[in-house]
Amino acid sequence: MHQIPSFGVEEEFLLVDPETGEPAPRNDEVAAHAQRQGVDLQLELSSCQVETTSKVATSSTELGEQLRSLRRTAAQAAEASGVRLLALGLPPVTPHQFPVTDTERYQRIGAEYGMVAHEQGICGCHVHVEVPGRAAAVKVSNWLRPWLPSLLALSANSALYRNTDTGYASWRSILWRRWPVAGAPPFFASPEQYDNTVRMLIDSGVILDQKMIYWDVRPSSNFPTVEVRVADVPATVDETVLLATLIRAAVMTALDSLGRSDDGGRLPPAALRAAYWKAAHDGLAGQLLDSVHDYGAVPARRQLDALVHKVRPALEQLDEYDRVTAELDRLLAEGNGAMRQRRVWQQRGDMLDVIADAARATQW
Repeated sequence: MHQIPSFGVEEEFLLVDPETGEPAPRNDEVAAHAQRQGVDLQLELSSCQVETTSKVATSSTELGEQLRSLRRTAAQAAEASGVRLLALGLPPVTPHQFPVTDTERYQRIGAEYGMVAHEQGICGCHVHVEVPGRAAAVKVSNWLRPWLPSLLALSANSALYRNTDTGYASWRSILWRRWPVAGAPPFFASPEQYDNTVRMLIDSGVILDQKMIYWDVRPSSNFPTVEVRVADVPATVDETVLLATLIRAAVMTALDSLGRSDDGGRLPPAALRAAYWKAAHDGLAGQLLDSVHDYGAVPARRQLDALVHKVRPALEQLDEYDRVTAELDRLLAEGNGAMRQRRVWQQRGDMLDVIADAARATQW
């Protein structure tokens, strides 16, 4: 097993009006309040969003402490600005479009990509894990491809949108794939092939710059990491830590397999697309495609157990195996974000109750 890599997390959050539940375009004001508390929040494409960025962490405990502190400060900054912070993949109550943040780059994206950019408000979670170089990052990305749908189902947190149940556990992931470079990346044989593909996308005008490589796993353009971007922002810190720990262990397992024959990432594109759709639709409560073996439908827990089994040596090296299995048991019993959204909605039938419950969970 290789040296234990450091890791970190970026979480995107919604800002909503506490009275109506509608997205509130106040990210610049919220960021200013947070900065006075010593926390830099990033502005996202929609002005009803902010993003937190953890420092580099070396343990799940350290990461969890950072994320709780960041969420608490961001929530306080939102309250000081007269809005509410929510860890939800999409706003349950929405306008017809979302104002684009007033920066030169975001305004250019808004002008170029039209309704795809103006109907945004999409909040994800990005996990960075240290790798020894770009070649390793590309190979790790290949290794992770079949497992991306499982991670999506685990984090699904966007079942409600436009005042209704969408029928999907992660409607965010369905909307997100409207961007030209989103979803699962192709299988890349080398860093050169990856670079040539990115250059083609930019030179052809399909994307404006490297930052618009929105694939669900990619070599980071800014850090010596592989970045896994498949997840809805999880409802709670514990869920984010579980997700990040599994991804960290998966990256360690992938790094350990480099140089050996492990072509699991070369599954047929149609099978991967089907696995994504099934994960977005059913989430943690239903069935997933076994995208590693026979592509048959299996309970979500069984597929996640297969992932845990695959990465168990890494989890044990991290001393995280018992914690991860216990957290999965708890999550299956209590429900993840999408399951809790639906439970509150079905019991009460009021989106403001869903929003209040999500606000509480955001700071658990």
